[in-house]
Amino acid sequence: MKNQTKAKLLRMPRSHGKPAVSVESRIFFLRHRRIILDTDLAALYGVAVKRLNQQVKRNQERFPSDFMFQLTSKEHKILRLQIATSKKGSGGRRYLPNVFTEHGAIMAATVLNSERAVQMSVFVVRAFVRLREMLATNRRLASKIDELEKRMDSHDGTIQDLIDAIRELMTPEDEPRVRIGFELPTAKGNC
Repeated sequence: MKNQTKAKLLRMPRSHGKPAVSVESRIFFLRHRRIILDTDLAALYGVAVKRLNQQVKRNQERFPSDFMFQLTSKEHKILRLQIATSKKGSGGRRYLPNVFTEHGAIMAATVLNSERAVQMSVFVVRAFVRLREMLATNRRLASKIDELEKRMDSHDGTIQDLIDAIRELMTPEDEPRVRIGFELPTAKGNC
């Protein structure tokens, strides 16, 4: 099993270019935060998950709850369905995974203290930054669309008022007409 993990890690670039696995695809949104699973972070940093979690336990004071937390069983089940990990009892994990926020991922690189972890932490940070920028762009775009919809609603109302006014002007008024000209008096004795 260790040889397979090492073989996978050897395929990833060591110091230049991008990692073979897209870091952004490993980042999820959970509890209103962007997070990365300990298994993905360990693979990126080139260490076993067990070693990563050992170092985190040894340095717990560096990992407050806004840097790292453990998933609940419900969250783990939801994520497992999304990323297709193995079930408990069939070779998978026996405990709930830890997840790291952007700051936790950086801190993990410092406690691992390996050259690869330091190099890969740069990719992880850049991935979190790109996701933050994309989210900000999407929020700005959504607010612009809302603003345009409000304008269209007000314009629609104004256009409807103009059309109603034009229709009012086009409809003839039903006022009694005053006859113009001379009217002959009626004769009294002609009957």
